[in-house]
Amino acid sequence: MFNSLSEKLESAFKNLKGEARINDLNIANTVKDIRRALIDADVNFKIAKEFTDKVKDKAVGEKVINAISPGQLMVKIVQDELTELMGGSEAQFNISGNPAIILIAGLQGSGKTTFTGKLANYLKTQKGKSPMVVACDIYRPAAIDQLTVLAEQIGVTVYSERENKDAVSIAQNAIKEAKATNKNVVIIDTAGRLAIDEVMMTEVANVKAAVNPAEILFVVDAMTGQDAVNTAKAFNDRLDFTGVVLTKLDGDTRGGAALSIKYTVNKPIKFVSSGEKMDTLDVFYPERMAQRILGMGDITTLVEKAQAQYDEVEAKKLEKKIRKNQFDFQDFLDQLQQIKKMGNIKDLMGMIPGVGKAIKDVDINDDAFKGIEAIIKSMTPFERANPDALTPSRKTRIAKGSGKDINEVNAFMKQFEQMKQMMKMMNNMPMGGRFPGMKR
Repeated sequence: MFNSLSEKLESAFKNLKGEARINDLNIANTVKDIRRALIDADVNFKIAKEFTDKVKDKAVGEKVINAISPGQLMVKIVQDELTELMGGSEAQFNISGNPAIILIAGLQGSGKTTFTGKLANYLKTQKGKSPMVVACDIYRPAAIDQLTVLAEQIGVTVYSERENKDAVSIAQNAIKEAKATNKNVVIIDTAGRLAIDEVMMTEVANVKAAVNPAEILFVVDAMTGQDAVNTAKAFNDRLDFTGVVLTKLDGDTRGGAALSIKYTVNKPIKFVSSGEKMDTLDVFYPERMAQRILGMGDITTLVEKAQAQYDEVEAKKLEKKIRKNQFDFQDFLDQLQQIKKMGNIKDLMGMIPGVGKAIKDVDINDDAFKGIEAIIKSMTPFERANPDALTPSRKTRIAKGSGKDINEVNAFMKQFEQMKQMMKMMNNMPMGGRFPGMKR
């Protein structure tokens, strides 16, 4: 997401490259290109104009200190305004009540049911809650089946009444069941349509009135661009929802919805979602998203994802093995598993400043590690713990077991050995290969 917008904004800032100071002419040219980039990203013209007018007003008369170039100053101004446009700061998520009731609304195909599962998983794993998901789509049996499958995947309770055609009574009965079974969050997945209609609006409004939810989240497909913003306005007029969820951020979208929706409905974006995996849900931080749009990466989110998978005891054990040059194939496999749990590999790399642009046209498949995993899993426990013990006959057996050519196995062994040598070199560096200020 945002690749095209990022490139066009970068091109706009080139108007200031080599300039000694900001002046009316180079500001005007830069602002015009920024406005065009926003409109191309499917941002409403009125919003794009107001945004660039604010950027221009801030830039005019700005003095450039010696340490900052005019281009850097303009990037900072645009970053600040993008952050403000998308909400300014993280929006709080209300899970008060016993149980806390969360109502999910949106059009069919927007990713409501998948998001319901992801939110339940997030609340269970990140917030220590005991959630129940409720199937209130009385029109699509497949929606009930989908929610049931997702609930089983993440180990949460699902409540459904397949023969009941009254969404309000299903929701009310689910809340009673949640109280009886000590579930402290109830997430209600409501029905969607291919387009907004009065029946759908009335039904979800009736459910809202009956259950008095702590949060009403409108789920919108980020790939629908400006149409998503118009749909959000229609829903908000009827539901007065508390927040927005943007799904399918991994798709080929221009980003207009993310940039416009807060301005249009004055409701914050609370979560962003990509992919189908249940752990690909993130809290929305406007400042971090602005940084990503401007090609600055998002190290904070990357570190948080790593910390979520970080086991301090295991990390200390691994550090000792590396120091003794005892890092083996099982250690390597364990580290691969940790990386995969952090999310989509290309998205993770895109959070590193400067890397996102470099890999935008590179196809990085999440299955890239499967070949390596197959090779290691074809080894015996003894072979995993003793890389030096791999004789030609053992390698031949491993190649057959993993479905790989012997040359692929040898290439991996060589890469692994080079990696161990690099670890050994870093271990012999002053301070054990650590940066100054890092604790042992």
